[in-house]
Amino acid sequence: MYEKFDVIVVGAGPAGTACAFTCAKNGLNVLQIERGEYPGSKNVMGGVLYRKQMEELIPEFWKEAPLERPVIEQRFWVMDPESVVQFGYKGLEWAVEPYNNFTVLRAQFDQWFAKKAVEAGSLLINETVVTECIVENGKVVGVRTDRPDGEVYADVVVLADGVNSLLAKQLGFHKEFRPDEVALTVMEVINLPKDRINERFNLEDNQGCTIEIFGDSTKGNLGTAFLYTNKESLNIGVGTTLSSMIKARLKPYELLDYLKNHPMVKPYLAGGESAEYLAHLIPEGGYRSVPKVAGNGVVVIGDAAQLVNAIHREGSNMAMHSGKLAAEAIIRAKQREDFSEASLNSYREALFDSFIIKDLEKYKDATHTFEKYPQYFNDYLPMMNKAMSKFFTVDGTSKREKQKQIIKSITGEKGTFRVLQDLYRAWKAVK
Repeated sequence: MYEKFDVIVVGAGPAGTACAFTCAKNGLNVLQIERGEYPGSKNVMGGVLYRKQMEELIPEFWKEAPLERPVIEQRFWVMDPESVVQFGYKGLEWAVEPYNNFTVLRAQFDQWFAKKAVEAGSLLINETVVTECIVENGKVVGVRTDRPDGEVYADVVVLADGVNSLLAKQLGFHKEFRPDEVALTVMEVINLPKDRINERFNLEDNQGCTIEIFGDSTKGNLGTAFLYTNKESLNIGVGTTLSSMIKARLKPYELLDYLKNHPMVKPYLAGGESAEYLAHLIPEGGYRSVPKVAGNGVVVIGDAAQLVNAIHREGSNMAMHSGKLAAEAIIRAKQREDFSEASLNSYREALFDSFIIKDLEKYKDATHTFEKYPQYFNDYLPMMNKAMSKFFTVDGTSKREKQKQIIKSITGEKGTFRVLQDLYRAWKAVK
Protein backbone atom coordinates (compact mmCIF):
# COMPACT_ATOMS: atom_id res chain seq x y z
CA MET A 1 0.00 0.00 0.00
CA TYR A 2 1.60 3.27 -1.07
CA GLU A 3 1.25 6.54 0.81
CA LYS A 4 -0.88 9.19 -0.83
CA PHE A 5 -0.99 12.93 -0.07
CA ASP A 6 -3.46 15.58 -1.00
CA VAL A 7 -0.64 17.74 -2.39
CA ILE A 8 3.01 17.22 -3.30
CA VAL A 9 5.01 20.44 -3.68
CA VAL A 10 8.30 20.11 -5.57
CA GLY A 11 10.67 22.81 -4.33
CA ALA A 12 11.05 24.81 -1.12
CA GLY A 13 11.66 28.30 -2.45
CA PRO A 14 9.23 31.16 -1.73
CA ALA A 15 6.64 29.88 -4.25
CA GLY A 16 6.64 26.27 -3.12
CA THR A 17 6.61 27.10 0.58
CA ALA A 18 3.81 29.66 0.18
CA CYS A 19 1.73 26.96 -1.48
CA ALA A 20 2.64 24.25 1.06
CA PHE A 21 1.95 26.61 3.98
CA THR A 22 -1.46 27.71 2.67
CA CYS A 23 -2.56 24.16 1.85
CA ALA A 24 -1.40 22.75 5.20
CA LYS A 25 -2.99 25.60 7.14
CA ASN A 26 -6.28 24.69 5.51
CA GLY A 27 -6.08 21.07 6.57
CA LEU A 28 -4.64 19.40 3.48
CA ASN A 29 -2.09 16.61 3.77
CA VAL A 30 1.03 18.10 2.17
CA LEU A 31 4.44 16.72 1.23
CA GLN A 32 7.14 19.23 0.26
CA ILE A 33 10.27 17.91 -1.47
CA GLU A 34 13.50 19.94 -1.61
CA ARG A 35 16.60 18.82 -3.53
CA GLY A 36 18.99 20.92 -1.45
CA GLU A 37 20.47 20.11 1.93
CA TYR A 38 17.97 22.56 3.38
CA PRO A 39 15.52 25.16 1.98
CA GLY A 40 17.52 28.08 0.62
CA SER A 41 20.76 26.16 0.07
CA LYS A 42 20.18 26.13 -3.71
CA ASN A 43 18.40 29.45 -4.03
CA VAL A 44 19.82 32.81 -5.09
CA MET A 45 18.04 36.13 -4.86
CA GLY A 46 19.49 39.61 -4.87
CA GLY A 47 18.21 39.91 -1.34
CA VAL A 48 14.99 41.98 -1.30
CA LEU A 49 11.74 40.67 0.17
CA TYR A 50 8.55 42.70 -0.29
CA ARG A 51 6.20 42.89 2.67
CA LYS A 52 2.72 42.79 1.13
CA GLN A 53 2.62 39.24 -0.23
CA MET A 54 4.41 37.76 2.76
CA GLU A 55 2.10 39.56 5.19
CA GLU A 56 -0.92 38.03 3.48
CA LEU A 57 0.45 34.64 4.48
CA ILE A 58 1.88 35.41 7.94
CA PRO A 59 0.66 38.69 9.49
CA GLU A 60 3.41 40.73 11.16
CA PHE A 61 6.00 38.18 10.03
CA TRP A 62 8.74 40.79 10.49
CA LYS A 63 8.51 40.38 14.25
CA GLU A 64 10.01 36.87 14.07
CA ALA A 65 11.42 36.24 10.58
CA PRO A 66 15.23 36.34 10.11
CA LEU A 67 15.29 39.59 8.16
CA GLU A 68 18.34 41.80 7.66
CA ARG A 69 17.28 45.47 7.35
CA PRO A 70 14.08 47.31 6.42
CA VAL A 71 14.89 49.21 3.23
CA ILE A 72 14.44 52.96 3.67
CA GLU A 73 16.35 54.07 0.58
CA GLN A 74 16.31 52.87 -3.01
CA ARG A 75 19.00 54.29 -5.29
CA PHE A 76 19.50 53.93 -9.02
CA TRP A 77 22.88 54.38 -10.66
CA VAL A 78 23.79 54.84 -14.31
CA MET A 79 27.52 54.16 -14.54
CA ASP A 80 30.23 54.64 -17.08
CA PRO A 81 33.88 53.67 -16.42
CA GLU A 82 34.63 56.75 -14.30
CA SER A 83 31.33 58.28 -13.19
CA VAL A 84 27.84 57.64 -11.97
CA VAL A 85 24.53 59.46 -12.44
CA GLN A 86 22.36 58.68 -9.43
CA PHE A 87 18.82 59.26 -8.30
CA GLY A 88 16.43 57.57 -5.91
CA TYR A 89 14.17 57.94 -2.90
CA LYS A 90 14.76 57.82 0.86
CA GLY A 91 11.74 57.78 3.15
CA LEU A 92 11.64 57.41 6.91
CA GLU A 93 8.05 56.16 6.63
CA TRP A 94 9.64 52.90 5.44
CA ALA A 95 11.63 52.68 8.71
CA VAL A 96 8.55 51.93 10.83
CA GLU A 97 5.94 49.17 10.81
CA PRO A 98 4.57 47.79 8.59
CA TYR A 99 7.65 48.67 6.45
CA ASN A 100 7.85 48.37 2.67
CA ASN A 101 10.52 45.75 1.97
CA PHE A 102 13.54 44.12 3.57
CA THR A 103 16.94 42.79 2.66
CA VAL A 104 17.29 39.09 3.44
CA LEU A 105 19.74 36.22 3.21
CA ARG A 106 17.85 33.45 1.47
CA ALA A 107 19.58 30.57 3.25
CA GLN A 108 18.23 31.86 6.56
CA PHE A 109 14.85 33.14 5.42
CA ASP A 110 13.85 30.08 3.36
CA GLN A 111 14.60 27.75 6.28
CA TRP A 112 12.42 29.85 8.58
CA PHE A 113 9.58 30.02 6.06
CA ALA A 114 9.69 26.26 5.40
CA LYS A 115 9.63 25.64 9.16
CA LYS A 116 6.40 27.67 9.30
CA ALA A 117 4.89 25.36 6.69
CA VAL A 118 6.00 22.34 8.74
CA GLU A 119 4.41 23.85 11.86
CA ALA A 120 1.20 24.26 9.85
CA GLY A 121 1.26 20.52 9.09
CA SER A 122 3.36 20.08 5.95
CA LEU A 123 5.94 17.26 5.76
CA LEU A 124 9.31 18.49 4.44
CA ILE A 125 11.82 16.08 2.88
CA ASN A 126 15.26 17.51 1.99
CA GLU A 127 18.10 16.19 -0.19
CA THR A 128 15.66 14.46 -2.52
CA VAL A 129 15.50 14.91 -6.28
CA VAL A 130 12.21 14.50 -8.12
CA THR A 131 13.19 12.82 -11.38
CA GLU A 132 9.80 12.84 -13.11
CA CYS A 133 6.08 13.14 -12.70
CA ILE A 134 4.02 9.94 -12.66
CA VAL A 135 1.31 10.21 -15.30
CA GLU A 136 -1.60 7.79 -15.58
CA ASN A 137 -4.38 8.15 -18.16
CA GLY A 138 -3.30 11.70 -18.97
CA LYS A 139 -3.32 12.82 -15.32
CA VAL A 140 -0.38 13.56 -13.02
CA VAL A 141 -0.86 11.31 -10.01
CA GLY A 142 2.46 11.64 -8.20
CA VAL A 143 6.22 11.92 -8.54
CA ARG A 144 9.19 9.60 -8.83
CA THR A 145 12.26 10.49 -6.74
CA ASP A 146 15.88 9.35 -6.59
CA ARG A 147 15.27 7.52 -3.31
CA PRO A 148 14.74 3.75 -3.06
CA ASP A 149 11.06 2.95 -3.55
CA GLY A 150 10.79 6.65 -4.30
CA GLU A 151 7.32 6.85 -5.84
CA VAL A 152 4.90 9.13 -3.98
CA TYR A 153 1.33 9.88 -4.98
CA ALA A 154 -1.04 12.82 -4.56
CA ASP A 155 -4.21 14.37 -5.92
CA VAL A 156 -2.23 17.42 -7.09
CA VAL A 157 1.47 17.95 -7.80
CA VAL A 158 2.77 21.53 -7.58
CA LEU A 159 5.83 22.29 -9.70
CA ALA A 160 7.96 24.91 -7.97
CA ASP A 161 11.28 23.54 -9.21
CA GLY A 162 12.67 26.80 -10.57
CA VAL A 163 13.55 28.33 -13.91
CA ASN A 164 13.52 25.96 -16.89
CA SER A 165 11.49 23.44 -14.87
CA LEU A 166 12.50 19.98 -16.09
CA LEU A 167 9.25 18.53 -14.81
CA ALA A 168 7.07 21.06 -16.64
CA LYS A 169 9.14 20.44 -19.77
CA GLN A 170 8.62 16.69 -19.36
CA LEU A 171 4.87 17.28 -19.35
CA GLY A 172 5.11 19.37 -22.52
CA PHE A 173 4.12 22.62 -20.78
CA HIS A 174 7.09 24.47 -22.28
CA LYS A 175 10.02 23.92 -24.60
CA GLU A 176 13.67 24.63 -23.85
CA PHE A 177 13.90 28.35 -23.12
CA ARG A 178 15.98 30.47 -25.48
CA PRO A 179 19.14 32.25 -24.23
CA ASP A 180 17.32 35.60 -24.38
CA GLU A 181 14.61 34.28 -22.03
CA VAL A 182 16.90 33.62 -19.08
CA ALA A 183 19.61 35.60 -17.30
CA LEU A 184 22.62 34.32 -15.42
CA THR A 185 23.16 36.20 -12.17
CA VAL A 186 26.23 35.86 -9.98
CA MET A 187 26.28 37.24 -6.44
CA GLU A 188 28.72 37.51 -3.58
CA VAL A 189 28.04 38.07 0.10
CA ILE A 190 30.75 40.26 1.61
CA ASN A 191 31.04 40.52 5.39
CA LEU A 192 31.48 44.06 6.70
CA PRO A 193 30.99 45.50 10.20
CA LYS A 194 27.66 47.17 10.84
CA ASP A 195 29.21 50.53 11.74
CA ARG A 196 31.08 50.72 8.43
CA ILE A 197 27.92 49.90 6.48
CA ASN A 198 25.99 52.60 8.35
CA GLU A 199 28.72 55.16 7.72
CA ARG A 200 29.22 54.39 4.03
CA PHE A 201 25.53 54.28 3.16
CA ASN A 202 24.45 57.05 5.57
CA LEU A 203 22.20 54.73 7.57
CA GLU A 204 21.34 54.04 11.17
CA ASP A 205 20.86 50.64 12.79
CA ASN A 206 17.90 48.76 11.34
CA GLN A 207 17.89 50.87 8.17
CA GLY A 208 18.78 49.45 4.78
CA CYS A 209 19.67 50.71 1.31
CA THR A 210 19.45 49.11 -2.12
CA ILE A 211 21.34 50.29 -5.21
CA GLU A 212 20.31 49.12 -8.69
CA ILE A 213 23.11 49.70 -11.18
CA PHE A 214 22.87 50.09 -14.96
CA GLY A 215 25.34 50.76 -17.77
CA ASP A 216 29.01 49.97 -17.28
CA SER A 217 28.17 47.41 -14.57
CA THR A 218 27.43 44.99 -17.42
CA LYS A 219 29.94 46.53 -19.87
CA GLY A 220 27.05 47.89 -21.93
CA ASN A 221 25.22 44.56 -22.25
CA LEU A 222 21.56 44.00 -21.43
CA GLY A 223 21.39 43.46 -17.68
CA THR A 224 21.77 45.09 -14.29
CA ALA A 225 23.81 44.90 -11.12
CA PHE A 226 22.92 45.49 -7.48
CA LEU A 227 24.42 46.35 -4.11
CA TYR A 228 22.28 45.72 -1.01
CA THR A 229 22.96 46.24 2.70
CA ASN A 230 22.46 43.50 5.28
CA LYS A 231 23.04 43.80 9.03
CA GLU A 232 26.75 42.99 8.83
CA SER A 233 27.29 42.13 5.18
CA LEU A 234 26.65 43.35 1.65
CA ASN A 235 25.07 41.52 -1.26
CA ILE A 236 26.67 42.48 -4.57
CA GLY A 237 25.71 40.87 -7.85
CA VAL A 238 25.39 41.29 -11.59
CA GLY A 239 23.43 39.52 -14.28
CA THR A 240 22.89 39.62 -18.02
CA THR A 241 20.77 37.59 -20.39
CA LEU A 242 22.49 34.42 -21.54
CA SER A 243 22.25 35.64 -25.12
CA SER A 244 24.15 38.85 -24.25
CA MET A 245 26.73 36.88 -22.33
CA ILE A 246 27.28 34.54 -25.28
CA LYS A 247 27.48 37.35 -27.86
CA ALA A 248 29.95 39.38 -25.79
CA ARG A 249 31.84 36.27 -24.64
CA LEU A 250 31.48 37.36 -21.05
CA LYS A 251 32.44 35.18 -18.11
CA PRO A 252 30.04 35.83 -15.23
CA TYR A 253 32.60 35.82 -12.43
CA GLU A 254 34.88 38.13 -14.41
CA LEU A 255 31.96 40.50 -14.76
CA LEU A 256 31.39 40.42 -11.01
CA ASP A 257 35.08 41.10 -10.36
CA TYR A 258 34.92 44.01 -12.81
CA LEU A 259 31.94 45.44 -10.89
CA LYS A 260 33.63 45.00 -7.49
CA ASN A 261 36.71 46.89 -8.71
CA HIS A 262 34.79 49.71 -10.40
CA PRO A 263 35.92 53.03 -8.88
CA MET A 264 32.32 53.94 -8.00
CA VAL A 265 31.70 50.63 -6.19
CA LYS A 266 35.05 49.65 -4.70
CA PRO A 267 35.01 52.13 -1.76
CA TYR A 268 31.76 50.60 -0.46
CA LEU A 269 33.40 47.16 -0.29
CA ALA A 270 36.80 48.18 1.12
CA GLY A 271 37.90 46.02 4.03
CA GLY A 272 35.15 43.46 3.48
CA GLU A 273 35.66 39.69 3.52
CA SER A 274 34.08 37.39 0.98
CA ALA A 275 31.68 34.97 2.65
CA GLU A 276 29.87 33.26 -0.21
CA TYR A 277 29.68 33.06 -4.03
CA LEU A 278 26.39 32.16 -5.70
CA ALA A 279 25.17 31.75 -9.28
CA HIS A 280 21.68 31.16 -10.60
CA LEU A 281 19.53 31.35 -13.71
CA ILE A 282 16.69 33.89 -13.54
CA PRO A 283 13.65 33.81 -15.86
CA GLU A 284 13.62 36.95 -18.03
CA GLY A 285 11.17 36.02 -20.78
CA GLY A 286 8.23 37.67 -19.06
CA TYR A 287 4.68 37.58 -20.36
CA ARG A 288 5.43 35.89 -23.67
CA SER A 289 7.32 33.06 -21.95
CA VAL A 290 4.71 32.11 -19.35
CA PRO A 291 4.03 28.40 -19.98
CA LYS A 292 0.91 26.38 -19.41
CA VAL A 293 0.34 26.61 -15.66
CA ALA A 294 -2.46 24.10 -14.99
CA GLY A 295 -3.13 20.56 -16.14
CA ASN A 296 -4.81 17.40 -14.93
CA GLY A 297 -3.50 16.98 -11.39
CA VAL A 298 -0.72 19.56 -11.71
CA VAL A 299 0.00 23.30 -11.43
CA VAL A 300 3.15 25.35 -12.09
CA ILE A 301 4.18 28.31 -9.92
CA GLY A 302 6.97 30.83 -9.29
CA ASP A 303 10.13 30.80 -11.41
CA ALA A 304 8.98 27.55 -13.01
CA ALA A 305 6.13 29.59 -14.51
CA GLN A 306 8.51 32.42 -15.54
CA LEU A 307 6.89 34.81 -13.05
CA VAL A 308 9.63 37.45 -12.72
CA ASN A 309 9.33 41.15 -13.53
CA ALA A 310 12.85 41.90 -14.75
CA ILE A 311 12.17 45.63 -15.19
CA HIS A 312 11.33 46.14 -11.51
CA ARG A 313 13.48 43.23 -10.28
CA GLU A 314 10.47 41.59 -8.63
CA GLY A 315 10.41 37.84 -8.24
CA SER A 316 9.98 36.60 -4.69
CA ASN A 317 6.73 38.52 -4.20
CA MET A 318 5.31 37.13 -7.45
CA ALA A 319 6.48 33.66 -6.46
CA MET A 320 4.75 33.76 -3.08
CA HIS A 321 1.53 35.19 -4.50
CA SER A 322 1.41 32.57 -7.24
CA GLY A 323 1.91 29.87 -4.60
CA LYS A 324 -0.95 31.27 -2.56
CA LEU A 325 -3.25 31.48 -5.60
CA ALA A 326 -2.38 27.89 -6.57
CA ALA A 327 -3.10 26.69 -3.02
CA GLU A 328 -6.49 28.38 -3.02
CA ALA A 329 -7.35 26.69 -6.32
CA ILE A 330 -6.25 23.30 -4.92
CA ILE A 331 -8.37 23.82 -1.79
CA ARG A 332 -11.41 24.50 -3.97
CA ALA A 333 -10.62 21.45 -6.09
CA LYS A 334 -10.37 19.31 -2.94
CA GLN A 335 -13.79 20.46 -1.83
CA ARG A 336 -15.17 19.27 -5.18
CA GLU A 337 -12.87 16.21 -5.33
CA ASP A 338 -12.17 17.31 -8.89
CA PHE A 339 -8.51 17.69 -9.81
CA SER A 340 -8.94 17.96 -13.55
CA GLU A 341 -7.40 20.71 -15.63
CA ALA A 342 -10.81 22.38 -15.86
CA SER A 343 -11.04 22.46 -12.08
CA LEU A 344 -7.46 23.60 -11.44
CA ASN A 345 -7.70 26.19 -14.19
CA SER A 346 -9.19 28.55 -11.58
CA TYR A 347 -5.53 29.06 -10.57
CA ARG A 348 -4.69 30.24 -14.08
CA GLU A 349 -7.70 32.56 -14.09
CA ALA A 350 -6.72 34.05 -10.71
CA LEU A 351 -3.11 34.41 -11.84
CA PHE A 352 -4.06 36.27 -15.01
CA ASP A 353 -6.37 38.51 -13.01
CA SER A 354 -3.64 39.38 -10.49
CA PHE A 355 -0.96 42.07 -10.50
CA ILE A 356 1.54 39.40 -11.60
CA ILE A 357 0.34 38.87 -15.15
CA LYS A 358 -0.88 42.45 -15.47
CA ASP A 359 2.64 43.71 -14.74
CA LEU A 360 4.27 41.14 -17.01
CA GLU A 361 1.86 42.07 -19.79
CA LYS A 362 2.70 45.76 -19.36
CA TYR A 363 6.39 45.05 -20.00
CA LYS A 364 5.94 42.19 -22.47
CA ASP A 365 8.11 43.84 -25.13
CA ALA A 366 10.74 45.49 -22.91
CA THR A 367 13.43 42.81 -22.73
CA HIS A 368 13.09 41.97 -26.42
CA THR A 369 13.31 45.65 -27.39
CA PHE A 370 16.45 46.34 -25.35
CA GLU A 371 18.01 43.09 -26.57
CA LYS A 372 17.28 43.82 -30.24
CA TYR A 373 18.42 47.45 -30.08
CA PRO A 374 21.70 47.51 -28.11
CA GLN A 375 22.12 51.27 -28.52
CA TYR A 376 20.08 51.85 -25.37
CA PHE A 377 22.79 50.29 -23.18
CA ASN A 378 25.77 50.87 -25.48
CA ASP A 379 25.11 54.48 -26.45
CA TYR A 380 22.37 56.28 -24.54
CA LEU A 381 23.41 55.40 -20.99
CA PRO A 382 27.01 56.62 -21.55
CA MET A 383 25.57 59.74 -23.23
CA MET A 384 23.67 60.50 -20.02
CA ASN A 385 26.88 60.43 -18.00
CA LYS A 386 28.73 62.62 -20.49
CA ALA A 387 25.84 65.10 -20.60
CA MET A 388 25.75 65.43 -16.81
CA SER A 389 29.52 65.86 -16.66
CA LYS A 390 29.41 68.60 -19.28
CA PHE A 391 26.48 70.39 -17.65
CA PHE A 392 27.98 70.49 -14.15
CA THR A 393 31.53 71.36 -15.22
CA VAL A 394 32.03 75.08 -14.61
CA ASP A 395 34.27 76.30 -17.44
CA GLY A 396 32.94 79.74 -18.36
CA THR A 397 30.41 78.40 -20.89
CA SER A 398 26.84 79.57 -20.31
CA LYS A 399 24.26 76.98 -19.28
CA ARG A 400 22.19 77.73 -22.38
CA GLU A 401 25.20 77.05 -24.59
CA LYS A 402 25.93 73.87 -22.66
CA GLN A 403 22.37 72.67 -23.30
CA LYS A 404 22.87 73.27 -27.03
CA GLN A 405 26.15 71.37 -26.97
CA ILE A 406 24.60 68.44 -25.13
CA ILE A 407 21.65 68.21 -27.53
CA LYS A 408 23.99 68.48 -30.51
CA SER A 409 26.27 65.75 -29.14
CA ILE A 410 23.28 63.41 -28.91
CA THR A 411 21.42 64.24 -32.09
CA GLY A 412 24.51 65.07 -34.15
CA GLU A 413 25.87 61.56 -33.93
CA LYS A 414 22.64 59.73 -34.64
CA GLY A 415 20.36 62.36 -36.13
CA THR A 416 17.30 63.90 -34.52
CA PHE A 417 14.84 61.54 -36.21
CA ARG A 418 16.80 58.44 -35.12
CA VAL A 419 16.96 59.65 -31.52
CA LEU A 420 13.24 60.41 -31.44
CA GLN A 421 12.52 57.04 -32.99
CA ASP A 422 14.60 55.29 -30.32
CA LEU A 423 12.92 57.26 -27.53
CA TYR A 424 9.47 56.42 -28.85
CA ARG A 425 10.36 52.72 -29.14
CA ALA A 426 11.63 52.63 -25.56
CA TRP A 427 8.53 54.45 -24.32
CA LYS A 428 6.28 51.93 -26.06
CA ALA A 429 8.18 49.06 -24.46
CA VAL A 430 7.62 50.29 -20.89
CA LYS A 431 4.47 52.44 -21.07
